[in-house]
Amino acid sequence: MTIMPLTVPKWGLSMTEGSVVAFHATPGDRVAAGEELYELETSKIANGVEAPASGVLRRWLAVPGQVLPVGALVGILADETVSDAELDAFVAGFVITDSGPGAPDAAPEYRSIDIDGLSIRYQLLAPAAATGAPLVLLHGFGGDLHNWLLNADPPAAHRRVYLLDLPGHGGSSKVGGDLAALAATVSGFLRALEPGAVNLGGHSLGAAVALQLALSDPSRVLSLALIAPAGLGERINSGYIGGFLRAGRHRDLKPVVEMLFHDQGLVTREMIEDLLKARRIDGAEAALRAIASAVFPEGRQAVDFRDRLVELAMPVLIVRGAEDAIIPPEPFAGLPGNFQVETIPDCGHMPHLEAASAVNRAIAGILR
Repeated sequence: MTIMPLTVPKWGLSMTEGSVVAFHATPGDRVAAGEELYELETSKIANGVEAPASGVLRRWLAVPGQVLPVGALVGILADETVSDAELDAFVAGFVITDSGPGAPDAAPEYRSIDIDGLSIRYQLLAPAAATGAPLVLLHGFGGDLHNWLLNADPPAAHRRVYLLDLPGHGGSSKVGGDLAALAATVSGFLRALEPGAVNLGGHSLGAAVALQLALSDPSRVLSLALIAPAGLGERINSGYIGGFLRAGRHRDLKPVVEMLFHDQGLVTREMIEDLLKARRIDGAEAALRAIASAVFPEGRQAVDFRDRLVELAMPVLIVRGAEDAIIPPEPFAGLPGNFQVETIPDCGHMPHLEAASAVNRAIAGILR
């Protein structure tokens, strides 16, 4: 190592800046790759930023509370052999790039496609040259494609990554449906855009949809990455489902959304406002209620795939939070041998946001 810049990462296509919350290392510390160095907060989420490589933290170039654009220099890793004069010259010559994933002016590009009469909104992240099979990510109940803002960029360095809004959610058509109907729409999406097999990932409801699709059409699925999956057992926190549907104001919705997180400080004002705004779209409320009625009737899960898991020959990853208050732990014991279960401590129902780096590494290990 000579000099390695620590810059403000880009979490999701709409992120343009972040605020430094706190530093977890001191100049002079020798840090390991993957060690959390500082905490960064955006309007949507707060998360730790890890060291990209092992080395010595030589300088911090920001202060807590400072707002910096994506790509800005926050600190420097360098060997002890690098002089202060060399560090000064590096800082003086550092320029924030205006292209690529760190572009401060990059704006989200939404696309839409008609699938059996439904308009499905999606985003496509694509490298210049793909070396792996595509990855399709499905969000959870009440969410949208932005739920993957901390997870989409790493795999997109090597493969096409599709983020889509399920029917009834985000920018897609506001219709209800059970797991079979939701999976049929995703299957139609794949037929239209990716004729070959894909890696398929999902969170909670999206994971249950991914399971349904893999069981219905296993030849289209190379691997499954299931984050806090529904669809494995009858039990679910009915208080969350009902509370989410009833809450119409910020003060009512905030404690419900906090059930999803072990670290409830990650629930920002804008996160709640975005959820409320999505609910106010014409037809959204009715669509969510219809989906909840079909998938989670009377506060339980309508479909339990556990007896059919032996039909899945592809590798399957399950990532769950040890403190998940929505899905109980019992369904994740005694699974078939091709299932890999990772339980992440100090995480709730949103491990892909609370422990994004660990989840991203786990997903990377299963992709084909």
